[in-house]
Amino acid sequence: MRIDILTLFPGMFQGPLTESIIERARSKGLLDIHFHDLRTFGLNRYRQVDDTPYGGGAGMVLKVDVAVKAIEAVMDEGEKGNKRSKGNKGKPWRIYLSPRGKRLTQTKVERIAHKEDWLLLLCGHYEGIDQRIIDGGWIDEEISIGDYVLTGGELPAMVLIDAVARHIPGVLGKDESAAEESFSASLGRKKEYPHYTRPEEFHGLKVPDVLLSGNHKEIEKWRKTNLGA
Repeated sequence: MRIDILTLFPGMFQGPLTESIIERARSKGLLDIHFHDLRTFGLNRYRQVDDTPYGGGAGMVLKVDVAVKAIEAVMDEGEKGNKRSKGNKGKPWRIYLSPRGKRLTQTKVERIAHKEDWLLLLCGHYEGIDQRIIDGGWIDEEISIGDYVLTGGELPAMVLIDAVARHIPGVLGKDESAAEESFSASLGRKKEYPHYTRPEEFHGLKVPDVLLSGNHKEIEKWRKTNLGA
């Protein structure tokens, strides 16, 4: 999967996307992540990317001419060496991370991972983006990670990438690791059962006997009855 990220703060992604499972996926070529600084597409000698909102109010709004210029440039760059995308006719699925978007769920994560192989993520900041970026058809979907407001779309973008990457074949050590976990279809979209490992007893707290029994039928039964709502 290729992921292009449009952001005013590309440095924020160092660490979350350069460590652990995500970094291993990138080194294996399973994830191809590109960072694009929105200020590169800014206007005039000051590289202006935002302006005050019409109608008054606090904060700044990402300019439509800057954002569209950036989105189209990234699409042109990607399409030259990237004749792909299963679900969108050779174009990226363009997502704006916004508290106004639809809530990110495991079902949505799985849909994105299985249907798309090229994502373009637009990270707003401050008061957000000019609505015409969405109304004009340069965004395919708005996604929110929760009913609260953050300073920008960078953290939600990291959350989305991490969640989607887990469903790319080969990213996890065992593909079944993603198939049977909290909110997966195999668990009826419920929370996963509790897990235990050695030692068998710690400070008087014991591992349930059924998990030590070796009776796989009873273990499976126990796990199903201990799923969270």
